[in-house]
Amino acid sequence: MDTTTKGVSFTDTALEEVKKLMQQPDFETGHVLRVGVKGGGCSGLSYIIGFDRQEEDDLFFNIQEVPVVIKKAHLMYLQDMQIDYGKGLDARGFIFNNPNASSTCGCGTSFAV
Repeated sequence: MDTTTKGVSFTDTALEEVKKLMQQPDFETGHVLRVGVKGGGCSGLSYIIGFDRQEEDDLFFNIQEVPVVIKKAHLMYLQDMQIDYGKGLDARGFIFNNPNASSTCGCGTSFAV
């Protein structure tokens, strides 16, 4: 099942992994899941996914009890992107399937538009 917010969707597997991370003893109360982009990486832009405090200019979404924030300016790069989580030997971690990317690097965390 896919859970979507403002053009970004998460597979059930990705949401399960995020919830596991949020249950860790060292998880900081008040942090939310941040999804976004930043300049850099071998293809020009890199994905951001991690826990952070919500900022004033963030868009806030509650996805199956997971608080998610995205900067409004980042939505144009993330529109229709799906975030999955791989558990295999060859691909473990968050996987970004972005139809807006004109090219991606071999590691899958950097892209160009």
